Parts: sequence; structure tokens; C-alpha cells
Amino acid sequence: MVSGKNFQELSFLVYGLGLTGQSVVKFFKRNKIKNYKVWDDTKKNLYKKKRPINLNKTLKEINYIVLSPGVSLKKTINRNKLNKHKKKIITDIDLIFLFKKFSKTIVVTGTNGKSTTCKILSHVLQKNGYKCLLGGNIGTPVLDLDIKSNNYLVIEASSFQLAHSKFIKPDYAFLLNISNDHLDWHGNMEHYINSKFKIFKNQRKDQYAFLNKKFKNVFNKKNCLGKLIIPNLKSYKKIKFKNKNSYLSFDINDENMSYVYSFIKELKISDKSFFNSLKTFVGLSHRYEIFLKKKNYIFINDSKATTFQATKFALENSNNIFWILGGLPKKNDKINIKKLKNKIIKTYIIGSNVNFFKKQLKNKIEYEVTHNLKNSILKILKDIKIFKRQNYNILLSPASASYDQFLNFEKRGEQFKKLSLFYARKYI
Repeated sequence: MVSGKNFQELSFLVYGLGLTGQSVVKFFKRNKIKNYKVWDDTKKNLYKKKRPINLNKTLKEINYIVLSPGVSLKKTINRNKLNKHKKKIITDIDLIFLFKKFSKTIVVTGTNGKSTTCKILSHVLQKNGYKCLLGGNIGTPVLDLDIKSNNYLVIEASSFQLAHSKFIKPDYAFLLNISNDHLDWHGNMEHYINSKFKIFKNQRKDQYAFLNKKFKNVFNKKNCLGKLIIPNLKSYKKIKFKNKNSYLSFDINDENMSYVYSFIKELKISDKSFFNSLKTFVGLSHRYEIFLKKKNYIFINDSKATTFQATKFALENSNNIFWILGGLPKKNDKINIKKLKNKIIKTYIIGSNVNFFKKQLKNKIEYEVTHNLKNSILKILKDIKIFKRQNYNILLSPASASYDQFLNFEKRGEQFKKLSLFYARKYI
């Protein structure tokens, strides 16, 4: 760890001034670190006095480039300049490990389930008397947190952040799962997997690595030193009946819950205390969020599902589904509903990539192109009268990114909820 005094001697360029980049600048100001510059390809008037006149010269002179997670070295206009100094690139999470004082760090990554797992970990720790902070990719930049030496710090880390991390060294590192995602950013699956495994790279032998057993060989080949813990899904399912939280009782949560259960065992938290603490847990919005039940209609907002692997979990946990999907599909993603089509009554395609989804669903299941959420909901409420079932699940689980029609997945989910509530009142 770099001491505050040594930190003052280092120089930085903050590249990218989104939420994370601005949190880095605030962190520098709070800690009286003056030797830094800022750069953003578009926000040229933000922190104007700190913007270098000559970017090339600054890149050569500074010690570290703090790169925001949204900046891709494949797409940014200064990619050639940045790649020449790639060894200097770090992330905001690295600054925590370089400078901050804390008790224990828990870093969670994976393709699906990161946010919910982080929130469960934080909730369980707090309910069992531990002081705990939660930040990172889940919403609050880690450098905005008021970290103290007696805190547990739970960090959600994206593959974007891990790809450039050099100093991350968690006391507890969680890799939940890996499936096709963000390949347009990473280039290929190998690079994506390598970014995820950086969570273990710097661990000591007295630190813990939680990992699915199918990646055990990769863990060993990369000479990771942390104490390997392989969560036992079968063991968790045997005691799952003790979990009285209806949201967490869905099968969709079992694998990630097995990670949390393995973790609390290392902390010597009893089963009774663990399950008691889960009673008050409230799930995150846009993650298999059942927000409306009216008569025999159930509306589920799963807007966070931006890959088919994420959507698959929602489909597996529902029946009699009217499924809304579509948007910007991820690179190399495929829609495989062979084992799930009996759960789906009909599918409604939205977004700008209609042909991709039509091709994936053709001759497999009944579908209709509805283009947007409003049309989809109205058509579903009309179609439901044709099918006679005991209950109906109206599911938004798009299996794709939202940027063709929405600012982000949150905006997509919010509109779905708003429209569903309005038309449910009107027609049900």
C-alpha cells in the first residue's frame, strides 16, 4: 500500500469524466493530491484548468492513467496514444488498494448476478453486526464511499474495470459465472475470461477465492495463490427450505446464494443468524422484479437481462410466459429456447434488431414484431383472452442491451413498469 506521503509524489491523468472519473477527481481533491490532469474526449469544458495542452507529453510524464470503465481502448479516438502507455493504466478500484485504509475487502465479479450478490453480502454483514459499505459497478463509485479502517468494503467489479486493474487484491474474491458478454469491448472470449481472473491475480495465501468448480483448472494454471473455496450448490439446496424470503427462494438465485452461504461459513455466522438476516432483504429493481400481481396476471421486470444467459434464468423460473425481448444483441449471443419453449406462450420483439431475433426464433416458437413496449403490452393483454391458463406471466427479459431505444436498462425497466401499471388498471 502506498502511504499518503508517497501518494503525493505520484502524478495522474484521469481519462474519462463520467460518474467514475469525476469521483476520482473528488478523491484527489479531498486528499490534497494536486499532481493530476484530466481528459475526456467530449467533455472539454469540465475541469478545464486541469486539461493538458499536450496530451502526448502528459501521457509520457505521468505515473498512472486512471481510465474510466466506459472508455474502450479499441474505440476511443486516442486509442493509439493510450495503448503506447498501457502499462500505466489503472482503475478507480486500484486507487482503493493503493491508498485507502480498510479492514476487509470483498470484490465480486461475474457475467450475471453481481449486483444482487453484492447487495445480499452487504445486507447479511450489516444484519450480523459488521460495519459494511457497498459500491463500485452497482452504482456508487468506490471512491465516493466514506471508508474507515473498521469497515468491510463490498465492491462490484465489472470486466471493464478488472481488465486494466493492476493492484486489486481482495481479502475475499468472488467469480460467480462467465458467459458471452461484452465481447465487442474485450475482442474475444479469452480476453474476457482473463479480465475476470484478474480478481485473483494478486491475492495472498491467506486470502479467499470463491469460484465455480468448472473453472478450477483455469485457476490453477494461472498460479493463483488465494485459498480456493468452491461453493456447493447441492449442499445449499438441501437447507434452502430455511430461507423464508420469497424473492430469494426462486431457483434463479440458488447458485449465487451458495456463494454467500460459503462466505458466511468462513466468518462463522450461524445458519440461524444467516437465514434470519435474509428475511428483511429486498431485491434490486430490474432483476426478476415482480412488481405487479392482479387477478391471475403477474408482471415481471427483468430489464437487467442483457444476454440470453441472463434471460434464461428468468425463463426457467416462470411458466405461461408472454415474453418481451429485443434491443441490441451482444456479440456472438444466441437464443436457445429448445428446453424452454414449453414455458413460453408467445414472444414479442421490440427494438431495432428485429431480423436478428426473428432468425433466432423462426420455426421454434410463435412470435410477433411489436417494435416497442407499449405495443407489446397492449398486444399481450389482447392475446391473453385467446389462451386459457390459470395464471399468466408477462415478462420483460430482453436478452439484449437497451441503447437502441433507451438511455440504459433502468430507463427501459421503468417504462415497462409505468406502462404495465397504467394498462393493467385500464384493461384487467
